[in-house]
Amino acid sequence: MKKLLGVLLATVIGASLVSAAPARAGSAPATTGPAATTSSVTRLAAKAPAPLFSMRDRFAREIVRRGQSDQGTSHIAHVRELQYRLRWAGVYHAGITGTFGDLTRAAVVRYQRREGLRAFGVANHMTWKHLLFDTIRHRGQVPKICRRGGWHICYDRSMHQLVLLRGGVYRNTWLVRGGSYDRQTRLGTHAVYYRDIDHTSQTFGGSPMPYSQFFDGGEALHGSAYMIDPFVEHSHGCINMYIEDARQLWMLTNNKRLVVTVYGAWD
Repeated sequence: MKKLLGVLLATVIGASLVSAAPARAGSAPATTGPAATTSSVTRLAAKAPAPLFSMRDRFAREIVRRGQSDQGTSHIAHVRELQYRLRWAGVYHAGITGTFGDLTRAAVVRYQRREGLRAFGVANHMTWKHLLFDTIRHRGQVPKICRRGGWHICYDRSMHQLVLLRGGVYRNTWLVRGGSYDRQTRLGTHAVYYRDIDHTSQTFGGSPMPYSQFFDGGEALHGSAYMIDPFVEHSHGCINMYIEDARQLWMLTNNKRLVVTVYGAWD
C-alpha cells in the first residue's frame, strides 16, 4: 500500500512540474489570451505589404530600365524625358535617343549616388521623385499666381515645361510642346471650363485629343497622338502632352477647379 501511494504521489508531483515549467526555446507560443493576440498582430504587421506606389503621388513616373525605348506615341516609356532631365542634372552628356542603353544607365547610377539613393541604374519611383523636382527649370520665373491656393498648372513656353501646384506646393512637372509661331499658345490665366476624356478635333480633321481639358477658346491640355519628342515640331495652339502624362493629369484634376497660366517667350 505504501508503495502504491508513493507511485501516485510521484505522478502528481511530476505532472505539476511539467505544467509549471517555462516553454523551451523554439517551442510554439501559447495560442490563447492577450499575449497570443499581441503576437498575432505583430506577425500580421510584419507580413503587411509596403504601401503601393501610385501615379497620383507627387512627382510620379513609371519605372524605366535598361532596354526600354520610346517606340511610338502609344508606347512612350519616358526614356527621352529621362535623358533630357539627366542632362539638365549634369550627369548625362550623350544624345537624346529615346533608348535606355549603357550610357543612360551609367548616368542614372551617377545621379543616384549623388542623391544618396540606391545606385542600381534603374529609374525607379524615388529616383524620378528627386530628378523631376531637381529639373524644374527657371523655377524663379514661375508666376506668383501659380502659387496661390487651389490647383494651378503653369506652362512655360520657352522651356516646354508644365508645372502642377496645389496650394503653392509643387505636385509634378511634365515636358510638353505648344503652338507653332503662327498659332502660338495664348498667354494669360484661365480656368478649365470644359473636359472631354475622348475628344476629337472638329477643326483639324478629327485628330484625337484624349484627356482634353479646355481652358482658353479652343486651346486645351491634351494627349498627343503625334508627339514623340517635346522639343520637335509644334501643335496648332494646344498644349500637347504624352498620352500617359495627359491621363495622369486627368486623374489628378478632372474633378477639381484647375487654373491654367501660360507664360514665357515663344519657342
